[in-house]
Amino acid sequence: MSTLIIHVVSAFFATIFFSILFNVQHKHLIACGIIGAIGWGIYTLGVLGGYSDVLFTFLGAYFVAQGSYFLAKYKRAPVTVFLIPGIIPLVPGIGLYRTMYALLFSDHTKALEYALTTFQLSGVIAGAIIMAALLPILFRPHRQKL
Repeated sequence: MSTLIIHVVSAFFATIFFSILFNVQHKHLIACGIIGAIGWGIYTLGVLGGYSDVLFTFLGAYFVAQGSYFLAKYKRAPVTVFLIPGIIPLVPGIGLYRTMYALLFSDHTKALEYALTTFQLSGVIAGAIIMAALLPILFRPHRQKL
């Protein structure tokens, strides 16, 4: 339990620091931190529970995207203000590093393994963002033209 708390608090501050780097207005910093912490908390719960990285990366990214759309309406700001910093903790940077490291030392099987996992995680993040954007449009009642 303490590991989860450390992870979530670290993701909160990391998201805030990236928000500052991206010049997010000060009034949105806490909201960005909360979005990033929620996404990372969902991912960490799944990984610590022994479940698939890919599944819980999808769930974390989906909740980040949904929360970003909600906060964008609530705070009257662009979605990207919350989405881009909030998704940063879920980006598979260690996978890219491990891929390049394995290639540097000519371990091609490990490099391929790391690259495939990294591409899966990246694709899942993109898919979750797209789903969060399109599902409300698909289930909106159609208006008839007069």
